[in-house]
Amino acid sequence: MRIGVIGTGRIGTIHAHTLSRHREVGSLILTDVDPARAQALAHRLGETAAPGVDEIYTWGVDAVVITTATSAHADLIARAARAGLPVFCEKPIALDIAGTLQAITEVETAGTVLQMGFQRRFDRGYTGAREAVRTGRLGRLHTVRATTSEAEPPDPSRLAQSGGLYRDTLIHDFDVLRWVTGREVVDVYATGSDAGPPMFREAGDVDTGAVLLTLDDGTLATVTGTRMNGAGYDVRMELAGERDQIVVGLDDRTPIASTEPTGPPAADKPWTGFLERFGPAYEAELVAFVEVVRGERPNPCDGREALRALLIAEACERSRREHRPVRPAELLGSAQEALT
Repeated sequence: MRIGVIGTGRIGTIHAHTLSRHREVGSLILTDVDPARAQALAHRLGETAAPGVDEIYTWGVDAVVITTATSAHADLIARAARAGLPVFCEKPIALDIAGTLQAITEVETAGTVLQMGFQRRFDRGYTGAREAVRTGRLGRLHTVRATTSEAEPPDPSRLAQSGGLYRDTLIHDFDVLRWVTGREVVDVYATGSDAGPPMFREAGDVDTGAVLLTLDDGTLATVTGTRMNGAGYDVRMELAGERDQIVVGLDDRTPIASTEPTGPPAADKPWTGFLERFGPAYEAELVAFVEVVRGERPNPCDGREALRALLIAEACERSRREHRPVRPAELLGSAQEALT
């Protein structure tokens, strides 16, 4: 199997390393907007670098992995679909609902595969939580509390193109909330604070946010996040039911300290970022993609799943701006009408 990797930044480099080691992947073709970066990575891995995206197709590949800037995702997905190639793409498909729907339509019309990169679905903690919910261990689930707190703010040059806290960061919480619980979000109320560095206000973004979500079975969930968590990278999910309560992301590297005399000590080596915290999950999702391409398993996260997470993020952004509850379903209806 020969795979084209478009984008050789941080995530692209990780995915290229994973694929280069895979026994079912014979070779890679790497390309990037910075040709020297792609060439350097290809040299390290013993793979081939291409001067541009066109060569990915003219030289011939069996599948494509997209890890470029978000603004390029939808067009690259559509091009691969028209070429009849299965695609793995980092989230999101696009920063707007209309662009996301158009790319999904291209894939579905072509009858190809689009697997989205929501890596938390491959994390052992989250898979364990999903199993606990699905087997009834917790009883009736009544409360979910999720948080994503980044240790350092993003580079200012990337912030304006990121889509904001809800679309760029908390969208992972929205996706895994649906995946773990098996329920849909029917209503959100979001608020945020831009009291941190001025670059967030200048980008129209917030550095800290909080969301109250109602699921379709009445379960209540809260999702909070910040890009200013000096203690370290903190990603957790607590699930409380009538029988039991569990937590994802609580270990000896969780950057949180107890004030109780008998509480656990602060972490000696707290998590520093998502690449470190979710390293095994990033590898597992690419292994899964190879299996999908080979017809050995169903797609674990298709474009429609990514759309659902984006709808929640979009509803949060509108809720924050308009200071009111928003139903994600109303945004989907409006976008579909605009495309017809």
